[in-house]
Amino acid sequence: MKISRYKKKKLIIPLFLGILVLTLAVSWIGNSLFNKKTIKSSKEPIIVEIEKGDNIFKVAKKLKEKGLIKSELFFILKAFKTGTYNKIKAGEYAFYPSQSVEEVLTFFKEGKIYLHKITIPEGSTIWQIADILEKNKICKKEEFLSLAENPSVAESFKLPGPTLEGYLYPDTYFFHKDTPPQVVIRTMIENFWKHWGKFKEIAEKQKKSLKKVIILASIVEKEAYYPEEKPIIAAVYLNRLKKGMPLQADPTINYALKDFRKLTYKDYYSVKSPYNTYLKDGLPPTPICNPGEESIKAVLFPAKVPYLYFVAKGDGSHYFSKTYKEHLEAIKKIRNNKESTDNSNSTLISERKDIEKENL
Repeated sequence: MKISRYKKKKLIIPLFLGILVLTLAVSWIGNSLFNKKTIKSSKEPIIVEIEKGDNIFKVAKKLKEKGLIKSELFFILKAFKTGTYNKIKAGEYAFYPSQSVEEVLTFFKEGKIYLHKITIPEGSTIWQIADILEKNKICKKEEFLSLAENPSVAESFKLPGPTLEGYLYPDTYFFHKDTPPQVVIRTMIENFWKHWGKFKEIAEKQKKSLKKVIILASIVEKEAYYPEEKPIIAAVYLNRLKKGMPLQADPTINYALKDFRKLTYKDYYSVKSPYNTYLKDGLPPTPICNPGEESIKAVLFPAKVPYLYFVAKGDGSHYFSKTYKEHLEAIKKIRNNKESTDNSNSTLISERKDIEKENL
């Protein structure tokens, strides 16, 4: 039995109106559910990690678990509507409570992967940098060190080598999780060259090689606590080099040990290493850390002082002396200092006198 056109019209109109009402209802419910601010009121970003191979359903589930959405269904519908469902890149994303679905989807669409802020302190060694990177999940420690300690890598960046020690510029960086170590290294070295550009001509005029400047700057970095003392400490080492005296810098022994603990008397004699500047004349083979700009500047603009010796007071500052006799008097002052409570340190200072005397 055939249905007349009139009856068809009577059936189509209610059906169309029903679909329209349903669509409007779905849209209203979706907006009220999804666009509502996040359930959490934390001011900290909420990190969501999207792994390679995650489809839109897994993404929706992760957002729901983090409390960023109330309905997985409406997020999925919105993702299909905007064409974002198949454009989500793997990585970590940071969302804030105030963000709407559109903003979340825009982050996914544009691949705004979360960048971890990491700070490499001045004076960090390549081993300490590797620890920082692994702790922040930027890259694996072993993978980073396999490149940082590879002579061919240093050569590829036109650095003196054989490692990258001294040339990974200490600064604040932003990297996403699982950044290839090659990218991390390139970023740090490019930053080094940028800062070295300020001093290149000055070093050339003074006939100081890049290697010499950075090695000395790294020792100054490890010796100085107060910035104002850096040019004075740099001057002491430069003066000693001019006179053919050994540097006798404690941190060089620490570097050989890969441990920046307080040295014992035995360490000065027992550490048979080219880094032991008590037993070996001249500079150590490489920098002993990655120095900051102020330490580099101190080597190129040292204080005009006649000092050849210095000894730590115990508060971060030093006594500086022109002669060995004055140096012994400074040591005596420290030993007699009523405020000093570390007797073992006084003994060590006394024992170091003998080493210094032998190397005069």
